[in-house]
Amino acid sequence: MLSAFAMAFRTPDLRKKIFFTLSIMALFRFGSVVPTPGVSYVNVQECLKTANTGGLFGLINLFSGGALLQLSVFALGIMPYITSSIIIQLLTVVIPRFETLKKEGQSGTAKLTQYTRYLTIGLAILQSTGLVAVARTPGRLISGCNEAIIPDTSWQRIVTMIVVMTAGTSVIMWLGELITDRGIGNGMSILIFTSIAAGFP
Repeated sequence: MLSAFAMAFRTPDLRKKIFFTLSIMALFRFGSVVPTPGVSYVNVQECLKTANTGGLFGLINLFSGGALLQLSVFALGIMPYITSSIIIQLLTVVIPRFETLKKEGQSGTAKLTQYTRYLTIGLAILQSTGLVAVARTPGRLISGCNEAIIPDTSWQRIVTMIVVMTAGTSVIMWLGELITDRGIGNGMSILIFTSIAAGFP
């Protein structure tokens, strides 16, 4: 196993791909800890220390590498993309147009990928709106904590948070595609692994 790793680092092209993938993973983790504008970072950390983070939000938080409950820029993680991919795959069976595109080969696949991206943005807007709506009331996102996670609940601040989280999902989608094109393995799978592995320590 160690000899295989040593061999990989001796090959210039493979070494370049490994370092590129690692740098994207590091960037992804960085975005997972940067708080969204309008979120009280101090209050969130206080809540995470004292409150119960189990349940549904705790499970989703695992897949986002802890970013969801921190309401970071990458709070939604790769979940909107995974959901939209599943929906598009199911629709290829139901909608004849999608089925035709799937059979067209590379050009059809590119079109379906484009539809997946659009649907991801739509889902990101819906999910970020729901997340902010839950988080604006103390004690609802992180049960047992009555600290104000979002001190300013004006509509301008809420819209800014939704836009930032949606943009964060778009960046994650782009990072995943970069890994697939220029790195090692499937980009989204690598990012899912990074999120789950971040919870181990």
